Amino acid sequence: MFVTSAFAQESAPSADTSHAATGGDTHSGTGVPAEAHGTFPPFNPETFPSQLLWLAITFGLFYLFLKRVVMPRVGGIIDVRNDRISQDLDQAAKLKGEADAAVAAYEQELAEAKKNANAIGQQANDAAKAEAETVRKKIEASLDEKLGEAEARIASIKANAMKEVGSIAEDTASAIVEALVGGKASKAEIAAAVKSVAG
Repeated sequence: MFVTSAFAQESAPSADTSHAATGGDTHSGTGVPAEAHGTFPPFNPETFPSQLLWLAITFGLFYLFLKRVVMPRVGGIIDVRNDRISQDLDQAAKLKGEADAAVAAYEQELAEAKKNANAIGQQANDAAKAEAETVRKKIEASLDEKLGEAEARIASIKANAMKEVGSIAEDTASAIVEALVGGKASKAEIAAAVKSVAG
């Protein structure tokens, strides 16, 4: 496989001699002109028809491969993703509807709770007012009763005092008569005199 340096040196002069023998028209006995041998094969005009043929065959095969294998798979993947996206959108719309319904129910319950709280507050206020009114009436009735009792006692005390005033007046008149006249007057005369003055 490997060419040794000695073999390369030996074979090089023979190539030069063959080149000299042919007069420089061909290169190394291949029959290809020397100027054609130095060009890059894809740029060689002699190989353009075969290159174009193989290009058309390769492009056709590649197109068939894309059309029959790759594109159906890509289309299937796109369809699956479209289905998944549409399902996700439907699920999102469903969840949004449920969330909107839950928010509406919450707002309705909140409004009812506020209404019930106001009603309960009003009832408590009315009950407190009624209870205060009942207590006030009881206190007023108790005060009226005590006032009546006090007035009755005052009247009783006044009556007793008036009774005692008569006897005190009789005793006082008797003492005055005794002091002035020097004698005792009868109780009946003193009582008649006090009654006449009081009357």
